[in-house]
Amino acid sequence: MGNTSCVLCGCVDQASVGVVEKWGRFQRLAEPGLHFFNPLAGECLAGILSTRINSLDVKIETKTKDNVFVQIHCSIQYRVIRENADDAFYELQNPKEQIQSYVFDVVRAHVPRMTLDELFEQKRDVAEAVLEELEKVMGAYGYNIEHILMVDIVPDPSVRIAMNEINAAQRMQLASVYKGEAEKIFLVKKAEADAEAKYLGGVGVARQRQAITDGLRENILNFSHKVEGTSAKEVMDLIMITQYFDTIKDLGNGSKNTTVFIPHGPGHVRDIGDQIRNGLMEAASAQVNVE
Repeated sequence: MGNTSCVLCGCVDQASVGVVEKWGRFQRLAEPGLHFFNPLAGECLAGILSTRINSLDVKIETKTKDNVFVQIHCSIQYRVIRENADDAFYELQNPKEQIQSYVFDVVRAHVPRMTLDELFEQKRDVAEAVLEELEKVMGAYGYNIEHILMVDIVPDPSVRIAMNEINAAQRMQLASVYKGEAEKIFLVKKAEADAEAKYLGGVGVARQRQAITDGLRENILNFSHKVEGTSAKEVMDLIMITQYFDTIKDLGNGSKNTTVFIPHGPGHVRDIGDQIRNGLMEAASAQVNVE
């Protein structure tokens, strides 16, 4: 892990720990600061280890349960345990390769038991399994595993394209359902509005006719009381003649150039009045017979 330095003194930096040997045998750990050694007694500074957190990025390619090849990017953060720095110095020649080998082993043991969707959902479980295994193994060599991050899961490009197409198709299907529901609600509301409009229109027409009837009755009664010797029939004929000429006037003043052919003459007003009167009498007679 480092070259032996047989000098009288040595300096160990902060966040580091030195390994001191005597005649080639481990003697003690040197804390940060200035240290003096006795070369005549065989003391020397064998090496210095950093206790800072190191990061190791690992890329693993494996296959899921549904036969999809994926590449998993892991980030392992580890550090040397200060109290066990001698184990880290003497036991492992290349700790990064050792950590990487265990990560490969654990990931390739867990991922093939999951589908691709389960892998995305349970990637934290895979990270915890790797952390548990590494802590158990690397702790004996003087290393502490701080964190393991599953940075990215990258499926095969063809699989990603297929997944995007499936997602797009599902969203289009859902959009069609919502569009159909919206059209259904629009048609129902339109039908309800038409029915309500027709109902209100009928109520308006009924009220209009009732108002016309009440007005005619009031006019007939007023005219009969103010002009002596007139009967209700004569007053009714006079009112109908007035309305008849008002109707013809409205037809002539219309904005559209429409030609209407109607029989016109002094006797036609009486004929119309007789027809209306006969209709009212027949309706009243039919109502009496029903009762």
